[in-house]
Amino acid sequence: MAISSASNIENGNVFEDLSGTGSTTSDNPYDALIDACGNSPTEIQARYTKHRETRNGAQRKKFTSERSSVIIDPILYKLVHPEEYPDFADNRHCLVFWARPPSGVRSLIADIQKQLLTIAPRLWLMPVECLHMTALEIDFSRTAGEIDEIVNAMSSRIPEITDYPLNHRARLVKPMLSYDTAAIALSFVPAAGESPPDGRQSSMDDYTYHHLRRDLYGLSRSIGVEVASRYVVPSAHLTVARFVTPNDISISEKNETPDPLKVQKLLDGIGMINTELQDRSWPKDNQHLKAGGEWIVGQEKGLDCRKGTLWYGGGETVRLGRGF
Repeated sequence: MAISSASNIENGNVFEDLSGTGSTTSDNPYDALIDACGNSPTEIQARYTKHRETRNGAQRKKFTSERSSVIIDPILYKLVHPEEYPDFADNRHCLVFWARPPSGVRSLIADIQKQLLTIAPRLWLMPVECLHMTALEIDFSRTAGEIDEIVNAMSSRIPEITDYPLNHRARLVKPMLSYDTAAIALSFVPAAGESPPDGRQSSMDDYTYHHLRRDLYGLSRSIGVEVASRYVVPSAHLTVARFVTPNDISISEKNETPDPLKVQKLLDGIGMINTELQDRSWPKDNQHLKAGGEWIVGQEKGLDCRKGTLWYGGGETVRLGRGF
């Protein structure tokens, strides 16, 4: 079984910016994309789109051309097999600011997860109540004591950060499944004025999700907190499923070599879901979007400042921001 030996990165996958954006001289890494796009929401959306489409294409090629098996997260594997590892505990403590999806997005994901199980029944599914998108990751693998020290250092700013979307409402659209050999996620791109909901002007999309990420980073750094985030790539995604066994695509349970027909079934199934998403949930002729087709960050709940062992949705809330 291809179990990754890497526990402090995302299951051995490299976070590479595939949008074509270069570096920046700014102290804030999120400025690079904003500057490269001339602050244009249309261009920012295009960079997010290029990143996820390029990444999906590369992962599809990896699955098919290289006949790669899935990568199994060793810590998740042990957690979901307590009969084999009865005393195991995840000791990677984190500090994050999560965006919690609104009810429409949660319902959409629940439907997608049911569809995924028809093509890969052994997937581990992220519980719907635990779904999250990481708006800012402060640190991802420390001791509990070290995380508490960071929380104390940030305590004066945590209310401001968690409430920030109240007056900085970034909208996301065009949901699509993104995937690699370790996991499947539902990704969005920043809106660029298309199909605004009632009460929102198209110009409000000038403030994008990437601007929000930039501002959260700046607020954290302004009080001297080191932001040790694993990635600043142009991606807005929620992990919805992870591979915990190769058997959905292997020749047999005893022979874990990928079966080309099973690999194709998995990829075609993901492609079918994406076609359905585009048909029913993407902007069309400026019509109002169906539930789940858009997400204004901060809807229903503000940002969730969360600490603890939360790689798979756990941990505890330090402060939940006010929603709208």
